[in-house]
Amino acid sequence: MGSTLLPDPEPRAVIVPVISVDDHLIEPPDLFDGRMPRALADRSPRVHETTDGRQVWRFEGNEYPNIGLNAVVGRPRHEWSMEPARFDEMRPGCFDIGARVADMDLAGIWASLCFPSLVAGFCGAVFSRADDKELGLACTRAWNRWHLEVWAGTHPERIIPLQLPWLDDVDVAASEVRANAGLGFKAVSFPEFPSQLGFPSIFTGHWDPFFAACEETDTVICLHTGASAWAPLPSADPPFELLPTVFPVNALIAAGEWLWSGMATRFPDVKVAMSEGGIGWVPMLMDRADYVLDHSASGTESGAWKDDLRPSEVLGRNFWFCTIDDPSMVPLLDRIGLGHVMVECDYPHADSTWPDTQTVLARNFAGLRQTDLRRVAGGNAAALFRHPLPERDDWRTPG
Repeated sequence: MGSTLLPDPEPRAVIVPVISVDDHLIEPPDLFDGRMPRALADRSPRVHETTDGRQVWRFEGNEYPNIGLNAVVGRPRHEWSMEPARFDEMRPGCFDIGARVADMDLAGIWASLCFPSLVAGFCGAVFSRADDKELGLACTRAWNRWHLEVWAGTHPERIIPLQLPWLDDVDVAASEVRANAGLGFKAVSFPEFPSQLGFPSIFTGHWDPFFAACEETDTVICLHTGASAWAPLPSADPPFELLPTVFPVNALIAAGEWLWSGMATRFPDVKVAMSEGGIGWVPMLMDRADYVLDHSASGTESGAWKDDLRPSEVLGRNFWFCTIDDPSMVPLLDRIGLGHVMVECDYPHADSTWPDTQTVLARNFAGLRQTDLRRVAGGNAAALFRHPLPERDDWRTPG
């Protein structure tokens, strides 16, 4: 992989304040330093130099490289690849919070919700599935502490705190959510298909204590596409391009499972945010779920559906959706629920709209009233995650 870093782009004009509800951070090498119990510190994840010049995280004998396409912003397109990337080959905003906020300013992004990368997994599954559970839980707590203190704490108005859950014990998971809410966390990243990671499915009722804790603390459950390392790819030899193409299919299946699990009918105030899944499939799922309830009666026969609301109404009440590239869906925003649509930048991944997020947003939502554009761009996310919007549209202008 090459190592060319392009010059900083010119700052983009701010049309409306943007809150991106799906970005990523690349964990810096010092993340676990001073945050692990002394007896476990020597076994915490560490960045190692390989003999062929790569940098990889090592944890419990396994290697976790930073895949190149996960950190390509600010690099020439012809250098993008799946090869592991070194930290000195990444734009500093990937792993340094000061540089990240500067990059957010360049693109006109007011605030960001940042998911982890491969050393933790998008929902902390690497730690939850550790051979040594004491070590795994300590790593989860250390990651959360770093995220709150450094990543979100350095510029609290710019980063929405997102925690990793402890998936191995649901009672501990619930306790951690309550404790973390008291510290300021607003959201938790959870696997969209926990059974694919070897944990009980959402149909079992196993996770109800966790859901109860999220409802009680107003903690948003974020389901990031791919967090469970599963994709709807029936062929054994698909080209890579197929995987990101069908991300929305993954989200559709996940939303369908969570809907028919009855979770949102048992916990009517719980909030679920679908991350990196798009919105094109949402009206179809709403229509189809209502039709199935009327014709197949599976919801009443299985006991999964115990609600006076229609399935589409539950989707519109408990679920939020985010978009990066759904311009054809503007006429159907009212069907989805204008107040439940948010936007993402996906910095620093290959899908990212950075630094042209403002331009892409204006193009994709051309024709929306200014008040509606403001809701989609940042107002809905501000309300969902209880995060302030800037006092001025162009917060980068002094005074």
